[in-house]
Amino acid sequence: MKEAWIRFLAPVDPRTAATLFQILDAKIKEKVERLHLMISSPGGMVFHGLSLYNFLKGAPIELYTYNFGSVDSIGVVIFCAGDKRFSVPHARFLIHGVSANFVGNQSLDEKDLEERLKGLQIDYKNIARVIADTTQKPTDKVLDDMNNRTTLNPQEAKDYGLVHEIKSSLFPADADLSVVGEMSGPQPQIQFAIPQPSPGQQIKVQHLTVPSVEGVTKSSSNDHGTYF
Repeated sequence: MKEAWIRFLAPVDPRTAATLFQILDAKIKEKVERLHLMISSPGGMVFHGLSLYNFLKGAPIELYTYNFGSVDSIGVVIFCAGDKRFSVPHARFLIHGVSANFVGNQSLDEKDLEERLKGLQIDYKNIARVIADTTQKPTDKVLDDMNNRTTLNPQEAKDYGLVHEIKSSLFPADADLSVVGEMSGPQPQIQFAIPQPSPGQQIKVQHLTVPSVEGVTKSSSNDHGTYF
């Protein structure tokens, strides 16, 4: 069986998603039969995360996913795409709500707000349904866990239904390995950047997100320099 491995150590943003899509397209063209996607991610943009999940679920390839560090928020959705899902013994998962950032002096009338709120709610429920379908749990239960910021160690993730097996080994010495989101030489291969508004110019809607307003999911611990 022809196999390939991808190490994804990055937030989920337009550039990291595009790089992963390019690698996936190449591996499918190479007639790879089984793909191993190793993930450690603090989360990122819902639009790109859900697009990756749907593409991976529909791709003509067997997919194994691995948590080799920390998988948060929309990273959990991508992890759920695996036909078999693994975690190293010393890892963690974080299921939590998402947010939408309105940057700058954006003006929205009542209809705009109504339309975007509906989009936010749909994306929020789509995330919950992906996790619920994967774990065979009621969607309402997953929504509660998202709202309560649920952190799981590998054994708890296995009991929850996210993980099939806990193991340390990730890939063989001669693996066909591609990398997304890490340093390669003096220049970063992928750089994660989100424009930062001036003080007083950002409105946050907690637990909701929508691509048209650059919806993101990320751990609040990022503000303290810790990506979990």
